Amino acid sequence: MTDLVLALDFGGTKIAAALVDPRGSVVRSSRVPTPSENPWDAVVSVISSVVQDAAVAGVGIASAGPLDAVAGTVSPINVPSWQEFPLRSSVASLFPGVPVELAGDGVCMALGEHWRGAGQGSTFMIGLVVSTGVGGGLVLDGRPFGGRTGNAGHIGHIVVEPDGDPCTCGGRGCVETVAGGPRMVEWARRKGWQAPDHADAALLAAAAMSGEEIPLEAFERAGQAVGMAIAGAAAVCDLELAVIGGGVAQAGELLFEPVRRTLKTHAGLSYLAGLEVRQAELGGEAGLVGAAALVRQTA
Repeated sequence: MTDLVLALDFGGTKIAAALVDPRGSVVRSSRVPTPSENPWDAVVSVISSVVQDAAVAGVGIASAGPLDAVAGTVSPINVPSWQEFPLRSSVASLFPGVPVELAGDGVCMALGEHWRGAGQGSTFMIGLVVSTGVGGGLVLDGRPFGGRTGNAGHIGHIVVEPDGDPCTCGGRGCVETVAGGPRMVEWARRKGWQAPDHADAALLAAAAMSGEEIPLEAFERAGQAVGMAIAGAAAVCDLELAVIGGGVAQAGELLFEPVRRTLKTHAGLSYLAGLEVRQAELGGEAGLVGAAALVRQTA
């Protein structure tokens, strides 16, 4: 019997795979950019490069969504060639007789941080990835919670500005339109920030750290939006912890200070008095570790 689990993390920009041991440590991993056409060939390639001649006890899949956890299909917004793609059954065909589990990448990030990262010791938590977009996932009563279709926890699509900018989801004023890295840069430019064409959230953060007013305002807006969304999710789900990762979160207190300050204003219910916010610890491995945990929890 093998004790290794194959973890696959499929996203709009990258495909990653890893072998994960029972302690949640990554033994071997590989990642490739997500091709615009026929990403399945890239999935097979990255899996093969990681598995090699190893036997695996199961396969856990984290995927960008929306997805249908019941049917095992995925329809990532940023991968238009994959709509209702049967990812779970396709991967299962490569590993006959081995259990294959599928969940959203936000759920897997949260589960990974809960098992091996900043969420250790918590029971009711939400994990957020504040990056190009804003994703999220829930761990409730110590277990991943995907809801009816597997899409619960999409905190980036809580509305924080009813008359705000249009969102890729079809709505408007979502957290993602305020706190997603490219949208922060876009807002700063509209307000008069002078920056090179290649400016991204990292450059925006550097400008804010140097004291530039408009970049500071961009992070203030983002932190307030994220804080308001956490307050709402915490009130609904009775959460004790929010763990925030992703590229924008690498700006540290530029984001976290307004998040915490906003929670003091909006998380006023007595049962939310101990609500904590922590920075994620696992980086890009969180989704892989969480995908492996899907298999461990159902074994």
